[in-house]
Amino acid sequence: MIEPYESALDAIPGSHPYPRTSRYHDAEIGVHTQPDGTEVRYTKRRLLPPLSDAPADDTAPHTVNSGERPDHLGQRYFGDPGQWWQIADANPVLDPRELTAEPGREIDIPLPGGFHG
Repeated sequence: MIEPYESALDAIPGSHPYPRTSRYHDAEIGVHTQPDGTEVRYTKRRLLPPLSDAPADDTAPHTVNSGERPDHLGQRYFGDPGQWWQIADANPVLDPRELTAEPGREIDIPLPGGFHG
């Protein structure tokens, strides 16, 4: 099977500043030129759409259990603890620890192909 062009680029060092699983993978990269002519690459701000614009059927509810952490939820729902950020994007929190700080709280879990921040 031939890999899609985007996936093939992931294997080339330096082709993407962030891996495909990173929340910043699709973020726009800017270039700032310093007075001495040195170019500095940076990641432009990653803005999320308003949560009210996300259709309700793009997420499923999860009731937080005692002792859960965002990385536990990333592993459970996405098979990768590093994907906790997808859950944080789908919920109105500033600090990801807020997601699981209160047992019994109901949070939204993005469904595959659903909410994209």
